[in-house]
Amino acid sequence: MDQLFKLRELGTNVKTEILAGFTTFLTMAYIIVVNPAILSGAGVPFEQVFIATILAAAIGSLTMALAANYPIAIAPGMGLNAYFTSVVATNGVSYQVVFGTVFLAGLLFLLLTFTKFRELLIETIPDSLKYGITSGIGLFIAFIGLRMSGLVVSNPATLVSIGNFHEPVTLLSIIGLFITFIMISRNVKGALFIGMLVTAIIGYFMDMLHIEGIVSFPPPIVFFDLDIAGVFSNGLYTVVFAFLLVTLFDTTGTMIGVTEQAGLMKNGKLPRAKAALAADALATTVGATLGTSPSSAYIESSSGVAAGGRSGLTSLVVSVLFLIALFFSPLVSAISSLSAITAPALIIVGCYMMEGLAKINWKDFDDAFPAFAVILTMPLTASIATGIAMGFITYPIIKLLSGKGKTVHPIIYILGFIFIIQMVYFPGH
Repeated sequence: MDQLFKLRELGTNVKTEILAGFTTFLTMAYIIVVNPAILSGAGVPFEQVFIATILAAAIGSLTMALAANYPIAIAPGMGLNAYFTSVVATNGVSYQVVFGTVFLAGLLFLLLTFTKFRELLIETIPDSLKYGITSGIGLFIAFIGLRMSGLVVSNPATLVSIGNFHEPVTLLSIIGLFITFIMISRNVKGALFIGMLVTAIIGYFMDMLHIEGIVSFPPPIVFFDLDIAGVFSNGLYTVVFAFLLVTLFDTTGTMIGVTEQAGLMKNGKLPRAKAALAADALATTVGATLGTSPSSAYIESSSGVAAGGRSGLTSLVVSVLFLIALFFSPLVSAISSLSAITAPALIIVGCYMMEGLAKINWKDFDDAFPAFAVILTMPLTASIATGIAMGFITYPIIKLLSGKGKTVHPIIYILGFIFIIQMVYFPGH
């Protein structure tokens, strides 16, 4: 272990790394329940998503451990799973077609990982758009959580309005929110996951949760339940780009943040960056062939770093724990079927994703409005791709009109032009 993960060199030991792995797993284990709950709304069979979620997380985290030796865990990302469901609903396509877009995005991510264009793309896209995209996704999934909980309901006069607090699902969602709030404020490790379990127990005694089993053999694996040809026949190119762009930004930002926290950055650069990004790209590609949305590095990995994790052994432990979770499909199925258990997690994760708003220079209209356009458009149109398009269209236009056109990289102009064509000829895609 010491030779494989360079434990002494990194100032850690096996015991510390195992504890860090358990800590990281607890803080992100909610995805095992939440991801099937969200994707099943797009018609994907629960058991298929369940096993795909776990295998994508296990493969991504294992690759991160062995190839990059970083204490960073990988699993299907929040936000993109909700976007996946919205694409199926708004475009009238099968979930197999959308898995085709995820597969293509994963392949492109894998190819970009080994080229300089990846770095160029990250460097040329303005920070205000990056933060705006992340924050917009946060509002998007929080709104989904509010709807799932019944706290927000449709209203023909005002589009949406406050829900009925006397509804059992809404009442349980509120209870779950406050339970999780308390644990987060008390810095309890794995607060989201534990909050879901406590809410599930309350739901059981309220006769809202019906558990028919806890442990069973893993469900059968489904391979290549996707339709790549449908991506081209339906013109879903923007969806591919949205999956690629958000995964690239999210993963890169998370990796930099976690490695800085762990003191693993060298001269401001991330060693073995290609191997780390390749782990995420591999998880996304494999996940699409099994039946889940794109994967991403998890910011929850910072909890494991705070517990002392410094090497890939932390990620290895996370990978093993995900595989153990394969044997609890009946319990996960029962919990994910009750929206009051998963809705609070969506709302709180949405809040976490708003952190980047503080880094946007709101006094500079040139930077602020494109970010505002992204943040406003995503939840109101239920489309991450449309939000991204609005940002890339408004940014170069405002810069040109303000006499700062030369400060915008040519790539941004090209992307803006492509998005204008897409909005004109393929609206809603």
